[in-house]
Amino acid sequence: MTSRFVELAWRETPMGAISLRRRLDPSLKVEVYEAKLDDEFLMSSLFTVAEVELARLGLADAAGADLDVVVGGLGLGYTARTVLADRRVRSLAVVEALDEVIEWHRQGLLPFAADLTSDPRTRLIQGDFFAMADSAEGFDRDEPGRRFHVVLVDIDHTPRHLLHPSHAAFYTPQGLCGLTDHLHPGGVFALWSNDPPDEDFTAVLAEVFAAPQAHVVSFHNPLQQRRATNTVYVARMA
Repeated sequence: MTSRFVELAWRETPMGAISLRRRLDPSLKVEVYEAKLDDEFLMSSLFTVAEVELARLGLADAAGADLDVVVGGLGLGYTARTVLADRRVRSLAVVEALDEVIEWHRQGLLPFAADLTSDPRTRLIQGDFFAMADSAEGFDRDEPGRRFHVVLVDIDHTPRHLLHPSHAAFYTPQGLCGLTDHLHPGGVFALWSNDPPDEDFTAVLAEVFAAPQAHVVSFHNPLQQRRATNTVYVARMA
């Protein structure tokens, strides 16, 4: 085991101070990697079930092989690495707003980062996912207008609890219609949320996509010794 607490990275950004730390949890006796934005926890290696399920559920709804996938939000990389575990995936573009988070992976500050950075299918792109979704150019600067088969998003806490007010337009019918311009016919959009299923947001999805579903993902919270849940929304283009 390493020392009890180590701050691996810290930097001021336009969104606030972003930090990565590693700590030894005394009760669980495991190393935990955590990211914070100012005083708000963004992600933890203790709670990764829903991030994995975001990729698994989104890809399960995708048809065919040679899939081109976008992940919005890199974080600790659990969603992206689960995407790469699917042999049907031909390419993966991971869009992350904070270059600092990309550098955590490129510098190997996370012990599992090499699984992502060494895979030739992967491109780590520094950029604003929401601005790209709303643009004609889309998610590939080398091939403007390129379409993808699957788009997976884990950025905001929920469609209502946002990291930045500018993200709000994405969670409207107009914003989601902009995203569909970057999906192939039959393409899949999946979204992680920290809250229980939101009927109003499911109705918004239904205005744009065919038969959206809200999957409740249950997992054990070892800190509180109880079951916890997140939601993964999955929607397919007609």
